[in-house]
Amino acid sequence: MAAPFAHWPNNLNKVAEFDAGCRRCPRLASFIDQVKRENSDYFSAPVPAFGDTNPRLLIVGLAPGLHGANKTGRPFTGDTSGLLLYQTLFDLGLSSTPLSTSSDDGLTLHGVRITNAVKCLPPQNAPTSAEIKNCLPYLNDEIKNLPASCKILALGKLAHDAIQRAYGLKLSSLKFAHGAQHELPDGRTLIDSYHCSRYNTQTRRLTETMFKNVITQATSTAAL
Repeated sequence: MAAPFAHWPNNLNKVAEFDAGCRRCPRLASFIDQVKRENSDYFSAPVPAFGDTNPRLLIVGLAPGLHGANKTGRPFTGDTSGLLLYQTLFDLGLSSTPLSTSSDDGLTLHGVRITNAVKCLPPQNAPTSAEIKNCLPYLNDEIKNLPASCKILALGKLAHDAIQRAYGLKLSSLKFAHGAQHELPDGRTLIDSYHCSRYNTQTRRLTETMFKNVITQATSTAAL
């Protein structure tokens, strides 16, 4: 297997450690400041990754939710999207508890790490292309520091596309489809899933069984 990032374009081989005070995106910085003024107890800052520091699976979402990660400071915590995610991880023995409620609730993940492609809350949960690109150095850093055998699970097409951008791939290079599996330039495996949003679960586009199967697929193909 090629060394991680060996084939990445030079301009994308530059990485940046997570910056808890990042203000790179004026629109996002202004928005989280506004939310903080309206909700003084909210985290309202760039949300760091959470989970095992030596994972065999990295789960990538799009961005923090207003009353979820932006409130609690932990990815997929405090909102409906996290209900299915953490319950499924618990059912598969990958989480210590089935419910993630706050950043200090004692929950731990086993072999799994969770992050977002965009670290700050975007208005209407819709970051711009420029904002996604601004956050790529942090996603690059997270991926570069993964164990060589770690797989990546993209929750939704926008996360899938952000991962392609991080690798310097054209967005048409890897076709998104639930359960699809792709080989990335550094030899890692990318697996796609529909996002575990309330809309997708209520419309049955994504069922509990489908989601459990795709996480099982992602973890079973990863070296222990």
